Amino acid sequence: QGPLVESGGGLVQTGGSLRLSCAASESIFSANTMGWFRQAAGKQRELVAIITTDGSTDYGDAVKGRFNISRDNAKRTVNLDMSSLTQEDTGVYSCAGLPYGPQHPGHAWWGQGTQVTVSS
Repeated sequence: QGPLVESGGGLVQTGGSLRLSCAASESIFSANTMGWFRQAAGKQRELVAIITTDGSTDYGDAVKGRFNISRDNAKRTVNLDMSSLTQEDTGVYSCAGLPYGPQHPGHAWWGQGTQVTVSS
């Protein structure tokens, strides 16, 4: 296993909810802003949400009000709770450790990604 391992993806109907989790190594989790990105087929990767080490959060415009990111320090886990899902939320969701912030994903640690498919 790598330093970031995602779980929780799957198939859900429009309007449904899903939780993604990312288990991180201690060295990455404790020192870095953590984030979720997604990439739909044929589209560029986009930021979904980030959470800093002190718990501050930020969200991509497409998910504001529907998604919630949190971190469980005891379990070294970053969770993404997604609700009111639409087909536009379909994609591969990847967890990232962001030592230089979300503006520099090229320097991030990445998980293997988990597929989320929202059906009509």
